Amino acid sequence: MTKVLSFAVQDQTFRPTVPDVDDVMVSRPRALKHVQVREYVRSLVEGAEPGSPAPSERELVTRFGVARMTVRQAMDALVGEGLLERMPGKGTFVAHARRRPDRPVGFTEEMMRRGLQPESQTLLTRLEQAGPGVARALEITAGDSVFHWRRIRRADGAPVCVQDAFLNEVLLPGFLEKAMPTSLYGALTKRALQPSWAEDSITADLATETEAELLEVEPGTPVLRVARRAKCHDVVVEVSRATYRADRFTMFVQVGHEE
Repeated sequence: MTKVLSFAVQDQTFRPTVPDVDDVMVSRPRALKHVQVREYVRSLVEGAEPGSPAPSERELVTRFGVARMTVRQAMDALVGEGLLERMPGKGTFVAHARRRPDRPVGFTEEMMRRGLQPESQTLLTRLEQAGPGVARALEITAGDSVFHWRRIRRADGAPVCVQDAFLNEVLLPGFLEKAMPTSLYGALTKRALQPSWAEDSITADLATETEAELLEVEPGTPVLRVARRAKCHDVVVEVSRATYRADRFTMFVQVGHEE
């Protein structure tokens, strides 16, 4: 069974032919709920003119009978792909063609690209001696001084990850003498140390009791662990470890370039 759905596109009416919700749920019985919602929305908006409105989260919650967070995860995936874009205070729309990022971005910029309001809460800032692993990643000697900055990162007020960043003191003199910046990458850019290359290592795991308390989940809840090493040209400027709530964050990996 096929239904014809319509919604206004400026002065015209866009009428895509898409599978019924029941058909989507039956044809993908083993798919995760957010995947089912994502593919339904994809089939609805692919081919639409840029700027066309996407279905609202409230509409999708009602249509699929799922939690709002499930819908948000599905929409985040399509925003990350570049198919949709959010405009704060207005809604979500079919995206205009955009250039793929040619440099690494930090949490603050990533959340803003997704139409979310980023926030950070500092848990720890101190000068400490680099252990063997951190020293090797920063390309310094074990025992050298590094800044350790631990934060809870939030989006629209909800905890998304707990992040530990390690920074070479030699590169950032006086870093702890002023109020901590909202964005680490913004602070690095002001010092002409904007990351131009980064490598992420991503693993799936379960939240520890401490992480669960900070992320407001139950111990043993699935999480994503992301370890990053970022360089400004040939100088390592950041080594970080972050634990993300798997139900509130979708990671996108782009390979190659569009022709």
